[in-house]
Amino acid sequence: MNHLTRKPKPFFVLDTHAGQGRFDLAGPEAEKTGEARGGIFRLLEAPDLPEALAPYLAQVRRLGMIEGSLQRYPGSPLLARALMRPGDRLVAAELHPVHGESLARLMRGDRDTRIEARDGYEALKALVPPPERRGLVLIDPPFERTDEFTALERAVTALVGRWRAGTCVIWYPIKDEPAVRRFHQTLKDRLDVPTLIAELWVRPRFPPLKLNGTGLVILNPPYPLHTALPEVLPWLAGVLAEPGGGDWRLDWLIEERMGPCPG
Repeated sequence: MNHLTRKPKPFFVLDTHAGQGRFDLAGPEAEKTGEARGGIFRLLEAPDLPEALAPYLAQVRRLGMIEGSLQRYPGSPLLARALMRPGDRLVAAELHPVHGESLARLMRGDRDTRIEARDGYEALKALVPPPERRGLVLIDPPFERTDEFTALERAVTALVGRWRAGTCVIWYPIKDEPAVRRFHQTLKDRLDVPTLIAELWVRPRFPPLKLNGTGLVILNPPYPLHTALPEVLPWLAGVLAEPGGGDWRLDWLIEERMGPCPG
């Protein structure tokens, strides 16, 4: 996000699957899963923080600290808005009515933010390209539908056809690695813009069909991201790894003229 603020012209951010906006880390659900203890709390306590992660963790602390402890985790719309300027425009789409209402309450009063109660893929089709011509699309689906990779392939292909210069970040879980690689190959066959793959495994890669890792497909990645990830990914793998885990991958799916990824 920071690279977009380096130019004075306003930009646009679309969060297609925005969620409820904030998560209670002190509640029974968080205590039951233990995800926060194995995730964000480890990051906040770890030494030798890469410089590229500092703005993110600073906003997590600012938005989630209560009486000196992190009790709430800000979701992607809150983090995005915190890093944006007045005049930069955020649209957050959330189909789930309860989550959408929760997010709308959190963002109430922000004239530069609009919450839309609609399917994220429909929002992508309707709102891109934006009038600003500069910006970012975040696609972070819950992967509750069996054809999610197919839906992503269609959405991203259409996105590039309408907004070739836009940056798009797509999150996906790594459970079935052959399905992930088929997804990558389809994008490689259909797209013709620089596309970067960043993956992180915190658990052993086998047995499969568990959430052993996560990945990002990044279309038109900004140069600062391309140069920062070789430091960030191994640091994350070391801090977050469970026994037997801790692997990472960074590679061009469609290579930028800048050449191979460093690191």
